Formats: sequence, structure tokens, C-alpha cells
Amino acid sequence: MKRHQVRVGAGVALVCAAGMVLAGCGKDSKDGADGAKSPGRSTPPAASASAPPSGQGPGDGKPGGAGGDGGLPALPSSGDAKKQLNGLTVAKPRPMTGYSRDKFPHWAQQGNKCDTRETILGRDGKDVKRDAECRAVSGTWQSLYDGKAFTAASQVDIDHIVPLANAWRSGADQWSTDRRKALANDLTHPQLLTVSAATNRSKGDQSPDQWQPPAKTAWCAYGRAWTSVKSTYGLTVTEDEKKMLTTMLGTCTS
Repeated sequence: MKRHQVRVGAGVALVCAAGMVLAGCGKDSKDGADGAKSPGRSTPPAASASAPPSGQGPGDGKPGGAGGDGGLPALPSSGDAKKQLNGLTVAKPRPMTGYSRDKFPHWAQQGNKCDTRETILGRDGKDVKRDAECRAVSGTWQSLYDGKAFTAASQVDIDHIVPLANAWRSGADQWSTDRRKALANDLTHPQLLTVSAATNRSKGDQSPDQWQPPAKTAWCAYGRAWTSVKSTYGLTVTEDEKKMLTTMLGTCTS
């Protein structure tokens, strides 16, 4: 996930509509608003999620703070992330020729009128209430990137930890549409996270060497998540990107 975004397997999706309040997006710089495995690479399993009821979302519990992991799923330990990082292929960015966010279909429907965005809002929020269309109408969300808390879904974005444009430059340009859809809607790996709209849009489609979470306490989780997603999907990293990820993982205390 962009000057924007919201940055596995074969079936999942994102569409930034005019109602950002409901569609809550982040940004890939090329497109405007939007919103783990063991070391080594493997084909990601199909991403799926049981849709939440219209009242509350799944995992409506403690929101992730700046010092935690934001509730990201399948987040590897720092040790495993370091092994994954060492296994990534270092390469120069591929050209943006042909890139379009439409080539990463999102947001995918997850059942009971809930799409991927609303599912993540329910997972990451506390006391999330929904309307009949599964839209979050109230709740509390705490942004991992800056530690700020929000009480309206319109104030947050769903960030793609690895922005779609970055994924394109890292090898996704050669993928099938189904595989790109899986990345854009991955509920299984640490690819999607509810964050403040301001930090998501500041990040855009930049890699860790170009942008880091303002709260340095978030660097460990961010580095682990980014490395995990790139490892899971077999994406490449640049030399500078790898150096900064090494620095981020070096902030982990365990």
C-alpha cells in the first residue's frame, strides 16, 4: 500500500470511491486515495475471512498502539524476520510501465455485505458498531504509526503495508490478476492495517528507506510485517530498502 493505499492465495480485493468516509482509503502516489510464513518463499494460501455480524466486527478488542504490533496477523518474530530478509532477492526497481491500481482488484467482498476494508476495521478496532450494510458507524481505532486514537472510520485508512505500486516494481508486474488481488486483500498475512489517514497518505507508495512510521516504537512491527509480506509473495527489495529493514529489525527487543 498509494500516495496513498489499504500496503494470500488465490482469491481476495480495493476500490476507492468518492465516499472516502465509507471506503476509507490511503494512497499510492500514482493513483490518489485508497487506503507469515517461515523463512523462505512459498505460494501464499487463499485468503479468506468469516464476515462479522452487522453489530460488531471480528476481534473487536484492544486497539494496537504505537508500542505494539497493531494486531497484525501472522507477524513473524524478529529472528524469523531477519532470516526472511536475508533470503530476499536484492534487485533494482522494475519500471512502472502498465501499472494501475485496477490491476490489484480491491476491496473484495468477504461475506455478509462486508468487504475487506470493513473486515479490517472490525479486526483493528474496539467496540466497533456497524450498520445494515456492514459499514463501521462507531468504534475506536489506534494508529500504530503515530499512536493517535480515532473515533470515526472516516479518520483512518487501511494501509497496504507493502504498497501496491511498490509491489508492482518488486515483481507483481509479472503476476496474474488473481495473485495481485490476493495481495491487495490479504487477511491472513501482515499486509493490511488500520492507521491514521495522515500517516498513510504521507507514506504513499514509498519503501522503508524513503518513509518510516513517525513513532519509532512502531519500527520493529513495521519492519517485520514488510519483510514477511515480501518473503511470502517472493517480491524483491532494493539495497537501500534492505539496509533500512535491517535497521528497523534492529529496534526489536525480542
